[in-house]
Amino acid sequence: KKKKNTQNSNTGGLRRLPVVKSPLELINKARKTALQTRADANIKNARNRARKHGAETMDAITKALCVPLRDVVNGYKYEMRRLHPFEKVVADLTVRARQKKDGLTLQDVLDNIHEARKEMLVAGKDWTAKAKNAETAREAMDAMREGEERMIELFEQLASKPVKLIIDLQKALRTTPAVRLDTPAVVLVGAPNVGKSSIVRAISSATPEVNNYPFTTRGMTLGHVQVFWKDDTNTAAAVIPEVNEINKGRFDEQAMAGSYAFTQLCQVMDSPGLLVRPDNERNEMEALTLAAMQHLPTAVMYVLDLSGGAGDKCSSVDDQLQLRREVRARFPRRPWIDVVAKYDLGLVDGSREQLHDILDGTPYIELSIQDEVGVDELRDEVMRMLGEVRVVLDAMAAVDARNARQTDRKD
Repeated sequence: KKKKNTQNSNTGGLRRLPVVKSPLELINKARKTALQTRADANIKNARNRARKHGAETMDAITKALCVPLRDVVNGYKYEMRRLHPFEKVVADLTVRARQKKDGLTLQDVLDNIHEARKEMLVAGKDWTAKAKNAETAREAMDAMREGEERMIELFEQLASKPVKLIIDLQKALRTTPAVRLDTPAVVLVGAPNVGKSSIVRAISSATPEVNNYPFTTRGMTLGHVQVFWKDDTNTAAAVIPEVNEINKGRFDEQAMAGSYAFTQLCQVMDSPGLLVRPDNERNEMEALTLAAMQHLPTAVMYVLDLSGGAGDKCSSVDDQLQLRREVRARFPRRPWIDVVAKYDLGLVDGSREQLHDILDGTPYIELSIQDEVGVDELRDEVMRMLGEVRVVLDAMAAVDARNARQTDRKD
């Protein structure tokens, strides 16, 4: 029998990582377990009763300290295999940032926890045997008490540090935003400081969320557009909801749908800026942007600032145009619109001609948020691209459903 593919078709897997208790909690639970292990009153011989009590107590302490370590290692390995490709990149970037801090990879930490568990199992068996084979009842109780303290000392020596490291990493990974893969989205891409976040605010929810990722202080700004569809492919209207209405459940999609075929909350997100350089020289923020384009169901709005005031030499007009060439060549099949932002600031001499050469007749939008130029046109283009993405998502969903039915028949 073939194994089913266990990889998730949605994100949010990082939030399913196993919960890891602190070293202090694990130690306290082990001590409590020791206290709850009672002597067998049915055994009349004091030595045999003490032997059994001591051995069972040591066995319980060993399991209380080692089983959680086993579950952490197995749970992480299992969930990491099931992650959506985008989240695999996010996890890798988070771990990479952590590695820069303390020099340890996730695998290093998991290996350390695994090795600590193995040594503690050996020690636990030794102390259990010592209590079980004691010559007298007093020796059995002494072995039990000494074994408890030695096991806790060993845990603190071998397991406490890697457990604390995995907890720190877990806090970062579990706060990673979940992205809906069944929802059309438009991602804004471009060099740093070209005005992407301002565009998100102008064409989507007025107070967009900021999705923060653990490896950077620069998150993804996420806005929403409520799209009303005439049929499976054509948009009829759009509403820009307030994020607080969505979060508090006051945005009623069904009530607003009216006579339309259906309604859907779509996403508009900016992304950290890209620079013109090889992938092996990119930082975590740039890798996040490329991962979003590669693995998420998005159309692309490529944003340029041709005013010459984008910020620094890394965002020069020439670099922005070169970056546009490279990104478009990398993602040639994505629904795409080019936007010249900050149009009210003017254009660097010759930049329009350069842009026309690159686009070769492909339409683009000249946009000024300040003067409200091109905003309505841009919203229409966003609706068009969301419709294109939706067609692809529906086709993918149909294929998944067909495959699922075939798998069920085989089973």
